[in-house]
Amino acid sequence: MPYQYCVVGGGIVGLATTLELLRRDPGAKIVLLEKEAEPGLHQTGHNSGVIHAGVYYQPGSLKARLCREGAEATKQFCSEHNIPFEVCGKLLVATNAQELERMHALEGRARENEIDFDVVSVQRLRELEPNISGVGAMLVHATGIVDYRRICLAMAALLTERGVEIRYNTRVSTIRETGQNVDVITDDGATLTASQLVACAGLQSDRLAKAAGMDVTHRIVPFRGEYYTLPQSKSGIVRHLIYPIPDPDLPFLGIHLTRMIDGSTTVGPNAVLGFAREGYPKGSVNVRDVVDTVRFGGFWKMAAANMRSGVTEFRNSIARARYLEECRKFCPSLKLEDLSSPGAGIRAQAVLADGTLVHDFLFLQSPRMLHVCNAPSPAATSAMPIGRMIVDRLTA
Repeated sequence: MPYQYCVVGGGIVGLATTLELLRRDPGAKIVLLEKEAEPGLHQTGHNSGVIHAGVYYQPGSLKARLCREGAEATKQFCSEHNIPFEVCGKLLVATNAQELERMHALEGRARENEIDFDVVSVQRLRELEPNISGVGAMLVHATGIVDYRRICLAMAALLTERGVEIRYNTRVSTIRETGQNVDVITDDGATLTASQLVACAGLQSDRLAKAAGMDVTHRIVPFRGEYYTLPQSKSGIVRHLIYPIPDPDLPFLGIHLTRMIDGSTTVGPNAVLGFAREGYPKGSVNVRDVVDTVRFGGFWKMAAANMRSGVTEFRNSIARARYLEECRKFCPSLKLEDLSSPGAGIRAQAVLADGTLVHDFLFLQSPRMLHVCNAPSPAATSAMPIGRMIVDRLTA
């Protein structure tokens, strides 16, 4: 007897989607396939752990709504399943007059998004964060921190308790859609049959869609977000999350200070081209991933359009002293020896053939399959409402 649903991908979006399928049909026969030994080991397990409030997003937009709903759903899930989280708030700090002007524009956006915030003077900023320097700031109260891997583990346990079959260490090689079903062939030669399939494969989403015979015209280009964990003596350097005022001309947010739920503090990340989709140590190279990137014409168009920022990020990556300069714009007490414990996450950035960076959702769909080819930041915060949206599309 075939499964009613097969979900490929055990990151937080795949898990949330499976929970939603089960919520709507508690008796459904569902299988979730994950190529790793545990859930949430890639993008979910390497992100900053922030529960975002949605201050940056266009008022009334889907991303703004999903972020607001997702933040509440995440906090509620954590409360129900005894997962530690903290609503510590976020300070967006302006370090010069130009950034202060951008901050005032951001205030209007935050009001339209109904986000609770305070405008912080220089004196008040000094009181709140003695180690942070700026000419003004916004304090966004609802921003929090959590370990999203723990959320994934709790979701997976919940699914197993409710009868979902989760197969770890199971890599999909081919997907064939027939008139009535979808056949999923794994690397070990096994075939699973389901009435419908949802693929939430993140860094491998374009390849999985190709393996299913979908018309894939975009490419996943990996971007490394490199950060440093400060020494324990500096873990209390800030009380809030400290973020820059975003530059609308740059594709990524910029370096910030992040308190983690385990008590540590990180600085970063930057955003540099990755040479391996799943290579987290510095210097990781995967030949297949590199070839896939350089053979894609959209990559070169994207690179040309973002040359200046790309060169800057690369220089900061190879020279810790330059990286430190970015950090010291708002935290001048940091020293080079504080940047001694490096780490990295990898963002699955969908790029179109014309070089456009995809900042919205990108789906490929057939009668029995739905491939989530781009779930934009902050996908971890918004995972539960994203799961509802995916199921809406699948069952429409």
